[in-house]
Amino acid sequence: MPDCMIELRNVTKCYGDIVANDHVNLGILRGELMTLLGPSGCGKTTALRCITGHNTPDEGRVFIDGEDVTDVPTHKRELGMVFQNFALFPHMTVFENVEFPLMIRNLPRGERREMVMDALTLIHMESYEKHYPRQLSGGQQQRVGLARALVYRPKVLLLDEPLSNLDAKLREEMRFEIRELVNRLKITALYVTHDQEEALALSDRVAIMNVGRLVQVGTPEDIYEYPESRFVADFIGLSDFVEGTVVSVKDERIIMTVDGLELVVPGLSGVEKGQSLMVFIRPNDVQLFPVSHEGDENVFDGVVDKLTYLGDKIDYRITLGERLEMRVQTDGKQRFKRGEKLKAYLPMERCQAVMGD
Repeated sequence: MPDCMIELRNVTKCYGDIVANDHVNLGILRGELMTLLGPSGCGKTTALRCITGHNTPDEGRVFIDGEDVTDVPTHKRELGMVFQNFALFPHMTVFENVEFPLMIRNLPRGERREMVMDALTLIHMESYEKHYPRQLSGGQQQRVGLARALVYRPKVLLLDEPLSNLDAKLREEMRFEIRELVNRLKITALYVTHDQEEALALSDRVAIMNVGRLVQVGTPEDIYEYPESRFVADFIGLSDFVEGTVVSVKDERIIMTVDGLELVVPGLSGVEKGQSLMVFIRPNDVQLFPVSHEGDENVFDGVVDKLTYLGDKIDYRITLGERLEMRVQTDGKQRFKRGEKLKAYLPMERCQAVMGD
């Protein structure tokens, strides 16, 4: 049996006729950082609130460190929480903000001082103990929020979209700091976000939700490279989807026609001649060549309809054959102009059949 610090067992939560969590089963391993990822309204915040105790499931149970805490009050669950809006008290200093959870637990003053300074040292903010939140940058305020969540040494750290109010550069910096902190403390952490890049960069594993259900759980590599549904493939990263008809299945290869083009893709169990098949490929896996390039399998004539310069890459919108429209991203070393003819190569091993939503 896996050593789970947090378990949701068959958790269902409804708001009137809306099913926010639909029989959710999830285990978060001891010492791992898991990200709960999904679009707005998918149910990830409801699942988080079931863990914190702010929601009571209509069905199912919640376990923390092997103990059924479904009916245990929030303040007795030994959780540290970092919020989206920092949630610092403006009239309190940094020290007082971090000390607050210890005060409500009635810890002795001397012990509180030592624990607060340990927490501030952990986030490199020990010299800011007398500052007020208004005197801090957004990143510094979020570090204080982290220190406050960790000061009483909780079993679990919960982070609810904690970086969404920071600018892009600060978000990237804080990602690495959170990841390093979790590793150093060997604490179990659940991170809730709708940002795919954040989830891939931070997580040991990612749990993806859609319309109240868990649709896939796996490592960032598994989620990105081997999505189990069209929803996951579309939600994580950029994808080109093409739908065609299977012409033949032979030697672990499928030949299909897509808008009059013949595309070869890896074999898939249960696929038969004549059926429709949905295939996706990542835009950065498509290779573009000058029109003089010679190739046979999965090499198609195309033309550049639009292009966008993005610094380290170029985003092309191209048409293959008569009407197959695709998005292609390249490293920008070889460039094509709008209206220019070219050849596009879709490597067979990078084409993947996916199931529906």
